[in-house]
Amino acid sequence: MLKESSFAPGSEWQTDLYGMACEQLRRVAELIDLDPDEHTRLAEPRRALVVNLPVRLDTGELVSFTGYRVQHTLTMGPTKGGLRFAPDLSLGECAALAMWMTWKCALLGLPYGGAKGGVRCDPRALSPDEMERVVRRYAAELQPIVGPDADVPAPDMGTGEREMAWFYDTYSQAVGQATPAVVTGKPIALGGTPGRRQATGLGVVDVLAAMLERLERPLDRQRVAVQGFGNGGSVVAAELHARGATVVALADVGGAIADPGGLDVPRVAGWAAEHGTVAGYPHAEAIDRDAVLEVDCDVLVPAAAANQITEANAPRLRCAIVAEAANGPTSPAADAILRDRGVVVLPDILTRGGGVTVSYFEWVQAHQKYTWTETEIRDRLRAQMTDALDRVLEAAGELRCDLRTAALSVAVRRVAEAARLRAVFP
Repeated sequence: MLKESSFAPGSEWQTDLYGMACEQLRRVAELIDLDPDEHTRLAEPRRALVVNLPVRLDTGELVSFTGYRVQHTLTMGPTKGGLRFAPDLSLGECAALAMWMTWKCALLGLPYGGAKGGVRCDPRALSPDEMERVVRRYAAELQPIVGPDADVPAPDMGTGEREMAWFYDTYSQAVGQATPAVVTGKPIALGGTPGRRQATGLGVVDVLAAMLERLERPLDRQRVAVQGFGNGGSVVAAELHARGATVVALADVGGAIADPGGLDVPRVAGWAAEHGTVAGYPHAEAIDRDAVLEVDCDVLVPAAAANQITEANAPRLRCAIVAEAANGPTSPAADAILRDRGVVVLPDILTRGGGVTVSYFEWVQAHQKYTWTETEIRDRLRAQMTDALDRVLEAAGELRCDLRTAALSVAVRRVAEAARLRAVFP
């Protein structure tokens, strides 16, 4: 006799991260009095694909990897979102990130719905040849639901320009012609955009600098701690250092360092490139990796992973501003604590918009068969991020709420209105 399943129908993506995304939507829906029908339409993804990828390893062993692609809403235009290769990737994680990508694109005024996907694997354990086989098989499996005007992937955790080149080539081979608009984040030689790799980090700094200006707090007088020194955190730290801010602490997966007088970020970056971590850097004090969140500073930048600022450590944060440079680094309970303490939280759906914004620029250029200069890209990015911040601040004043709620309200209203106008088919 079959045992009764422990999974309720419709619970495929019910993870803690997805629960966090849904709770955020619920709170905003109550605040803006969202129509229940529109809430129902936005609370779950419209489409999800799960695929098994048989891949031959270099040893000759056949291994099956699991791949995902979740498309949250099809209302706004083609869907857009990264490809994440990680050993703990799940359908629920992809569903949450796809929902957040919908809000991010809507907040920034981009003509996309949100999507997310990837493969559950450890990319560090795969050789380049094995990685190519995984990417190409995954691209082939996704072909029915992706395309330049259907769903446009981009790099994310564990992937980069190389993987986008393989994905682009696999799709183009299948359709019989070069289709550069099928992915963004490609190498420049294949139609990529200068500055795409740094765009997420630069967008964080653009929003932070604009917010500090409105608070009349000079950027070059701010003391900053950055948790995470990967593609995002390293760019944030380097850009803030270049603009005169004092970076007092840095952390990555290997360890953390601090110097109240300020770290020489370029020298730290050189050390990390040589040793694979900031740990062991000889010109700073070694601290516990989690302690970087509680360093005395003006601005804290969580740029590592989700759920880093929690109910447990939020009371101990010693900063005036949290500028989120990771997806979902602050739990809803921690949000409430920081709000009560008067800490300004610049939310991820706003601050992390730089990557998808420059991806949008790359996608537009691919369709136009025309290339913008790096200066044009940088100016357009700064303007897009600053305009989005202004919309958030206006909504926060109107609704008398925190910035995350304000940002979500702007985005949810825009997507809900589009869904209402398109109605329900059939």
